[in-house]
Amino acid sequence: MTTPSDPQFATGMMWFRRDLRLQDNKALFFALKRSKKLHAVFILDKDILGHLPAYDRRVEFITQSLRALDESIRSVSKKPTSGLIVQFTSAAQAIPQLATQLGVDAVFANHDDEPQSLERDAVVRGRLAQKGIHFETHKDHVIFERSEVLTLSGTPYGVFTPYKNAWLKKLLPEHIKPHDASALFERFCAREAELCRAVPSVEDIGFETTNLNQLHLPTGELGAHALIKDFKPRLSLYKDSRDFPAIKGPSYLSTHLRFGTVSIRELVALSWPKSQQGDPGAATWLSELVWRDFYHQILHHHPRVVTGAFKPEYDRIHWESGAQAKKLFKAWCEGETGYPLVDAAMKQINQTGYMHNRLRMVVASFLVKDLGIDWKWGEAYFATHLNDFDLAANNGGWQWASSSGCDAQPYFRIFNPITQSEKFDPEGKFIKKYLPQFKDWPSKALHAPWLAAPKGETFKGLQMGKDYPMPIIDHAKARESTLKRYAVVKNPNLG
Repeated sequence: MTTPSDPQFATGMMWFRRDLRLQDNKALFFALKRSKKLHAVFILDKDILGHLPAYDRRVEFITQSLRALDESIRSVSKKPTSGLIVQFTSAAQAIPQLATQLGVDAVFANHDDEPQSLERDAVVRGRLAQKGIHFETHKDHVIFERSEVLTLSGTPYGVFTPYKNAWLKKLLPEHIKPHDASALFERFCAREAELCRAVPSVEDIGFETTNLNQLHLPTGELGAHALIKDFKPRLSLYKDSRDFPAIKGPSYLSTHLRFGTVSIRELVALSWPKSQQGDPGAATWLSELVWRDFYHQILHHHPRVVTGAFKPEYDRIHWESGAQAKKLFKAWCEGETGYPLVDAAMKQINQTGYMHNRLRMVVASFLVKDLGIDWKWGEAYFATHLNDFDLAANNGGWQWASSSGCDAQPYFRIFNPITQSEKFDPEGKFIKKYLPQFKDWPSKALHAPWLAAPKGETFKGLQMGKDYPMPIIDHAKARESTLKRYAVVKNPNLG
């Protein structure tokens, strides 16, 4: 892309949010094009962070990525006193204040379409307007957003496959062309002395150091590209390997996509040409990227999904409640359900903040359709624990599993945790990694251990009911209860 010779604004400000990179950053591209000099700002927003637990890997991922971004800005601008202005405060208040303090003419940012973010941006826009400061945002987090992909009748899609077909038909090379602003990086300007501070650590803002550095999840823009380099040779195998948690099948880029340390355009550019050439792995991975866009447009057009079902009739379902439901939910959260694949998956998220995509479907189905617990409980748990938590995708995934969402699995499709275990972790490698008490067990006995060792009996050094819990629910009986529970969807009188 070309850059103009005469910028429109004397001084601009780039407000980084979920786009922590210099390469192919659309708002940054236009901020540098249109500003003679540019300040770079990130706000560790108390309005968001104030609701998080003290031990949160995402906060550490952000601070480490900010540190890398700060170093990159100072390096590419060739000004040691340039860099990132980072403050721990309320963004809605800080951005207008900083814009005034720095004497900027315009503030640039990328779109963030989550409801809370839209409210914040509306406040910021109004306060900047009162000061005569231009506020400009750009699409960057997805390929197509909002109303860019609609049906022939002009309505948003509610089913994925026709949306995907329309998305692919609309896609052109220009949609994934990178926004290269490297020729203008020298426009990053020096910071005032009082703002020339180091990026705060997690301890500086009241959080705890986590085990992030032990999880092989590299941070920052360089970390994202290290993962891309590692994934490229495996891309063609993705379709066959993605469902097996013991195999290195996924790209592990979801956290980087969430915080924008990698461009979605770069990832589509990696997969789209190969998918057109008939590469099944690339085509399958591209579909996963399209799902992201799909869920984001669902959230945009139907913000009600944040608090209720996409299909309103599913809000009629009566979920389990009371002390027993809380007890079952606690067992699910802690990985103590008595179903090894479910428990290993929950141990994985608790210990690492990551969960394999196949397992997300398994544990969600188990919570909703085996335990009869409201999907919103599970959604909230994932929102707190997932490194890659994204409101649109998390909500969409949970509604898919509970059959209440767009293009969801039918309510009578209920994952069997035993057959899922046998099919996708046949040798029990994943189970044994997170449930080491089964290390000496033969693989065939792992998937339903109570059959090999009834309660109180010991097998291969493990006593069932003591060293590992008995099942908290009978799947066959739970299936019957679920079909009855969901009957109210078709017949309101049953409620």
